[in-house]
Amino acid sequence: MWKWEAEGHPKAVVAIIHNAYEHHSRYAWFIQKLRSSNFHVVMGDLPGHGVQDGRTIHNEKFDTYVNYVKKLLDVGIVDGLPLFVIGHGLGATLMMRILQTEDIVCAGVVLSSPWLALEHQPAKFSTVLTKLSSSMKINHNIEIELLTRNTDIYLEAKNDKLYSSTVTAGWYRELQQFMKAVQQYNGTIHDIPVLMHTAGDDKIIDSQTAKAWLLRQQLTEFQYKEWPRLFHDLHQEPEREEVFLYTEAFMHTTLRSLGYVV
Repeated sequence: MWKWEAEGHPKAVVAIIHNAYEHHSRYAWFIQKLRSSNFHVVMGDLPGHGVQDGRTIHNEKFDTYVNYVKKLLDVGIVDGLPLFVIGHGLGATLMMRILQTEDIVCAGVVLSSPWLALEHQPAKFSTVLTKLSSSMKINHNIEIELLTRNTDIYLEAKNDKLYSSTVTAGWYRELQQFMKAVQQYNGTIHDIPVLMHTAGDDKIIDSQTAKAWLLRQQLTEFQYKEWPRLFHDLHQEPEREEVFLYTEAFMHTTLRSLGYVV
């Protein structure tokens, strides 16, 4: 895990949990925007992602992901500042599960494009997945063009040796079980401020399932924002500045409600 210091006097800490298949380096722009707005940032790579082990086929157990996120949150509260958690894609889903099962100390949570119901399935194996050996290799085939319309990101992605959407059949079955557990959980999360972003033209998930989950939580303070025309990776899109400003406004409002001067 890494920590980036705010450029000025810090007003809060932001812990970022990235999506499946990617790594923290894809968030360089977002991290710098947070730092320049005087937030400390803590982030790392999910187990089996990024530079760890040089792995190109994902077969990690999901409890290792959950344990990693808990450790990340522990790092985030060390400074004694208000903590915000931003989870994207599977990272958002991991945070949703933790909120269902743990009493987390944080000022607020931002969830973007949560994975609860996937529209984009591994085409070749979707109908026979349950019959495959757990070690069978499959490709989810989530290419950069499905994630963002930002052509400036395409060249970076083509040179990115750390991004891989190849998984084992066992991993993919556990993903399906994990999403189902979050979606069908018989209860609500702790009452903390939540902002959920979804993409109006998401090629990866069913955004309405994520919205329905949020509305069931009985929160006293929440926001839902669907961004028209945007693709799945909201923090990479050409409109990412607007997405950032919306997120920043949510965090500022939450800090004021806690009695902090922003």
